[in-house]
Amino acid sequence: MKAKIQKTNAARLLDKAGISYRLIPYEVDENNLAASHVAESLGEDIRRVFKTLVLRGERTGHFVCVIPGNCEVDLKKAARAAGDKKADLIPMKELLPLTGYIRGGCSPIGMKKPFPTFFHSTATDFDRIYVSAGVRGLQLEINPLELISYTGASVSDIATDES
Repeated sequence: MKAKIQKTNAARLLDKAGISYRLIPYEVDENNLAASHVAESLGEDIRRVFKTLVLRGERTGHFVCVIPGNCEVDLKKAARAAGDKKADLIPMKELLPLTGYIRGGCSPIGMKKPFPTFFHSTATDFDRIYVSAGVRGLQLEINPLELISYTGASVSDIATDES
């Protein structure tokens, strides 16, 4: 018998909104929380595994960027998308109190309060993408257009390719 996957707050919110998704568990490596490890564990293309980052604009405040696992957020492009001149990633110690999520388990769904959210433009290249379900070791497989619509996000070129 397969172990029952514990539903996360993000999954419950999607259920309530009537949005279909799949919860996909993976083996967590506490020493390697990188998206590349998640992609390998899932046997998926790294470009379909998205990471959720929280930034602070100098004037506009906090916002969220959801980018492919093989990319780095481009701070200038992200700031511009958020209507700001400058932005930086928030310090790691601020992530949990601000969002309710920990590093490696930050989901664009169900943060403590809604923040302006920006998905990298490649998200719409796929019929399904993966984002954190809100805990380490669990990904949501979801239609990117439904996710973007649900989170009220914008789509923008906010990242630079690492690979």
